[in-house]
Amino acid sequence: MSSVFVNGQSDNTIQALDRGLAYGDGAFATMRVCEGQILFLPEHLLRLQQSCQRLGFSIADIDSISQRLNVHAQTLGQGCIKLLLSRGVGGRGYTAPESPNISEVISLHDLPASYAHWQACGISLTLSPVLLGKQPLLAGMKHLNRLEQVLVKQQTLPESVDDWLVLDADNHVVESSMANIFIVKDNQVTTPAMNQCGVSGVMREQVIDALLTSNIAVMAKTISLSDLQNAEHVFITNSLLGMVNINSINLGVINSNLSSNHHYKPWAMTHNVLTQLNLLY
Repeated sequence: MSSVFVNGQSDNTIQALDRGLAYGDGAFATMRVCEGQILFLPEHLLRLQQSCQRLGFSIADIDSISQRLNVHAQTLGQGCIKLLLSRGVGGRGYTAPESPNISEVISLHDLPASYAHWQACGISLTLSPVLLGKQPLLAGMKHLNRLEQVLVKQQTLPESVDDWLVLDADNHVVESSMANIFIVKDNQVTTPAMNQCGVSGVMREQVIDALLTSNIAVMAKTISLSDLQNAEHVFITNSLLGMVNINSINLGVINSNLSSNHHYKPWAMTHNVLTQLNLLY
């Protein structure tokens, strides 16, 4: 099931010269709906506002957007809502208009059927051959230009592997193709810093806050493949998955000191955090 609403209308037509289409000039949020309510809606809208401000335009009617989202969530009941905001039509070439007419696209979707199983049983990752470039001005944002992720997803996953582990150009761990990643060792949780590339997800922040509330230390810093191999537990987070344990990661042949396939034990705190944040399927 999928429904699309453009600028508040039941229509899937976007203008041909929209800057989101031409340049990826905008940002988006993907949100889970449970029992007619959007989980963490204020946090999603705040991140979207911050992303647009970083791109150089503001969202004037965020309250109206929030109201429309809530109406759609009540209609949907259970599922996923994607909100996309572009700078709209205007400007010459790359030069943005001084007063943009923002385009709003809201789409409603079913949740992937596999996610409940992934939450319960964990998943496996393998190393993507596609590396992420570094651009601090865009780092952390969920902007509309996702060509790197498109290239990642164009590769065929090996059998019995669920997603890609993605590195940056210096072979530092960044994320999976669709989620933030965390490692655990000696009850210390570490996640890649999002100051050079990657997406700083809303669920990443919610999980960090939940762990800190439980007196578990969390640090954001550069993570090497060796750090990943030496971890006791690994998990990923995003707004639809919630929090999912990683069972194994195939690191391929990058360094003779790294084993090809590494296995991890499920982390007991995963279930606790999912329960605390009301994210269990």
